[in-house]
Amino acid sequence: MTPFEILGLPERRDLADDEVRAAWRRIAAATHPDRADGGDPAAFAAAAAAYTALRTASGRGEVLADLRDRTGGRVADGYVPVRAEWPGRLPGLAVRRLRRGRPVLLAARLLAAVAAGAAAVAAVGWQPASVAVITGALTWLVLTGRDDLAAR
Repeated sequence: MTPFEILGLPERRDLADDEVRAAWRRIAAATHPDRADGGDPAAFAAAAAAYTALRTASGRGEVLADLRDRTGGRVADGYVPVRAEWPGRLPGLAVRRLRRGRPVLLAARLLAAVAAGAAAVAAVGWQPASVAVITGALTWLVLTGRDDLAAR
């Protein structure tokens, strides 16, 4: 099922954030595991993942683009004839983000982080100081590399 189907929403990018939030709250209230009847933890988890993907206009656009990719671009009147399991879209999103992002800059940042770690190990060996340098380099890579994956 698509995230739109899970939340019972039409497959449109121009949905208001309040519409998505209201659909999420309705389903969360009905399926929450803390309900007296036990709820439905699997349905609640699926609804939570769907809300996470659809809560912003850009997220809805990415989901719709992923659905179009899976159907070969055949989307008529907002209907997508695909029953993709969620979260199976993550590899497609990662590839698309790399294609639209700046992979060369990300590779340069990765090489810089590896070089900093290698230099620290070469200088003092595997001691707490070199581990701290490696941890700092990886943190820097994650914090700055996230922008390189962002769509332009």
